[in-house]
Amino acid sequence: MSDRFELFLTCPKGLEGLLIEEAVGLGLEEAREHTSAVRGMATMETAYRLCLWSRLANRVLLVLKRFPMKDAEDLYHGVLDIEWQDHMLNDGTLAVEFSGHGSGIDNTHFGALKVKDAIVDKLRTPQGDRPSIDKLNPDLRIHLRLDRGEAILSLDLSGHSLHQRGYRLQQGAAPLKENLAAAILIRSGWPRIAAEGGALADPMCGVGTFLVEAAMIAADIAPNLRREQWGFTAWLGHVPALWKKLHEEASERAAAGLAKPPLWIRGYEADPRLIQPGRNNVERAGLSEWIKIYQGEVATFEPRPDQNQKGLVICNPPYGERLGDEASLLYLYQNLGERLRQACLNWEAAVFTGAPDLGKRMGIRSHKQYSFWNGALPCKLLLIKVLPDQFVTGERRTPEQRQAEREQAAYDQAPSEPQERQYNKNGNPIKPAPAPAPVVEQPRLSEGGQMFANRLQKNLKALGKWVKREGIDCYRVYDADMPEYSMAIDLYHDWVHVQEYAAPKSIDPEKASGRMFDALAAIPQALNIDKSRVVVKRRERQSGTKQYERQAAQGKFVEVNEGGVKLLVNLTDYLDTGLFLDHRPMRMRIQKEAAGKRFLNLYCYTATASVHAAKGGARSTTSVDLSKTYLDWARRNLSLNGFSDKNRLEQGDVMAWLEASRDEYDLIFIDPPTFSNSKRMEGIFDVQRDQVQLIDLAMARLATGGVLYFSNNFRKFELEPNLSERYAVEEITAQTIDPDFARNAKIHRAWKITAR
Repeated sequence: MSDRFELFLTCPKGLEGLLIEEAVGLGLEEAREHTSAVRGMATMETAYRLCLWSRLANRVLLVLKRFPMKDAEDLYHGVLDIEWQDHMLNDGTLAVEFSGHGSGIDNTHFGALKVKDAIVDKLRTPQGDRPSIDKLNPDLRIHLRLDRGEAILSLDLSGHSLHQRGYRLQQGAAPLKENLAAAILIRSGWPRIAAEGGALADPMCGVGTFLVEAAMIAADIAPNLRREQWGFTAWLGHVPALWKKLHEEASERAAAGLAKPPLWIRGYEADPRLIQPGRNNVERAGLSEWIKIYQGEVATFEPRPDQNQKGLVICNPPYGERLGDEASLLYLYQNLGERLRQACLNWEAAVFTGAPDLGKRMGIRSHKQYSFWNGALPCKLLLIKVLPDQFVTGERRTPEQRQAEREQAAYDQAPSEPQERQYNKNGNPIKPAPAPAPVVEQPRLSEGGQMFANRLQKNLKALGKWVKREGIDCYRVYDADMPEYSMAIDLYHDWVHVQEYAAPKSIDPEKASGRMFDALAAIPQALNIDKSRVVVKRRERQSGTKQYERQAAQGKFVEVNEGGVKLLVNLTDYLDTGLFLDHRPMRMRIQKEAAGKRFLNLYCYTATASVHAAKGGARSTTSVDLSKTYLDWARRNLSLNGFSDKNRLEQGDVMAWLEASRDEYDLIFIDPPTFSNSKRMEGIFDVQRDQVQLIDLAMARLATGGVLYFSNNFRKFELEPNLSERYAVEEITAQTIDPDFARNAKIHRAWKITAR
């Protein structure tokens, strides 16, 4: 074989520029950049060195042959012509990877099969010995790339991808690959900072990938020094003596690096379940003397190396791929910005995020940004020098203001002077006055955010007297009052429930997201609510029972008060909370009219109307619903108020239940869904189509002199006119809309129905 080989180094998209610098530094010649790859010429020594030392490559491919191909036969014969007995034993194991298409090959599996057939046919012995396939740990891993009619056949020297260093056996929910983490560290300037003796801290370290990669860079440890199995281990062209020499040199460099005083490298993680896996990864990497991991929240993050030492804060915050993550993520990024300003002045910071708009919410400017890809997700690396004049306040400041900020920061960091002890006239020491509580810095709102906050405060003030007079604990404070901020905001005691309406397709998603973040930043300040008590959901057009499906599984219930009863709401797990706020007037009406009556609640949901009826002195209540989950919730609501007796809960399809029932009721409430196709019921319920049958069945159970209240929230609903021919029907919608829903009078419609 030749003394020089053509190599392809593959890498994640976006790392090509960094990889070519690294590869040239390790000896690659005639280097050229390709998409997700670097190509060049090298000796076998350089090829081994790249395998051992590349922090950024996925694979090191040694090109065996290039040949033109027009069809599958050209492919087969091009591979067959290689002297495969120079590369592997005829009873060895083999794996083939194929990429690209064209030249009559549009299926990569078929292409790989033709390559495998050619190799096997070449090595088959008269006795029938032939290579077998082993996709996990083959002796030889072959790669063929088809590019515009040219086949490039390569031997994979790396074996398993080089990002698999071997130390990370335990992972978090969304770990960065090791080579991407190394690239981020290099772009962030960590090699320079480490050479200067700087510190490194990760306030959201997960299982410690940044920490380990940073320590290996600082200690001059080859990233794959501990790997035992390589793609060239069983290759017949392998030169063991050359590899041994390079490996021993790397081992000596690692020993010398680890003998130096360790740098201060610390990780903090809020999730206690990740602490031990992170520490285990550090131990497997042999870096326990260099790295320490502690449990800690971002809100209290404060790196504490030696007094005057500076360094790099680096982190990969969550991106928010689930609906409802917006609030917690916004406040997480705000907390991160606050901690950088307050605890990391004159440090450098690097924030890697797949949600750049959230990065803007930190309130601190980045001086550089780099684009990366985390798998298929485009991401940004924000580089920040944490200096006073980097702080974003939402308005342009004068040089005098910046100077004042610098002076204030210097004053805040200076050690305080010891105070002289004071004594009273009796000679006893006077206790100093307690220090004032620290002022919590509120993020400065954008112009849009301030406008939104003003509207919330205006609404809060307008509803204040009514809320206080009626003793209302939970109510709607905003409902898309401003079209560009399309959401509903409800207060549940000291919690805020935000429902974001899906933006129409005509709205730029980036602008819609920006407005949402503006609103979320404004809500805690405007409503004087702790930001940890803001829950966000997205309400879209629902189909079937989707609105009742579980969104999360926290199982956390909050107790609220309404009309003298206590009710349980769940703000996180379902799209609806267990309490329809717009039906408050109807529930209060039922409470006032229920004394001594038999009350029937159909499609009862969590039976809040039944609790009100019991509070009003109902002789009995019966609540019917198909969902066991909601009936269990209803049982808790009744028990919470001491109404477990004389209050029946019935599980069943309402229509079938009414047909089977023979009991009479004096007061009936029906609030049916718009549509239901539950597996527990026969057929499909459609409120517009089935309203007459439903009301007739319910009226058959209504006692003489009784009242039936019927309501629903289907915006296009029209009550069938022929019902008025048989019953006395009065629309009472206006009487069932409280001030907090006055702007949204179509939230529901309601009727009072009695026998003629």
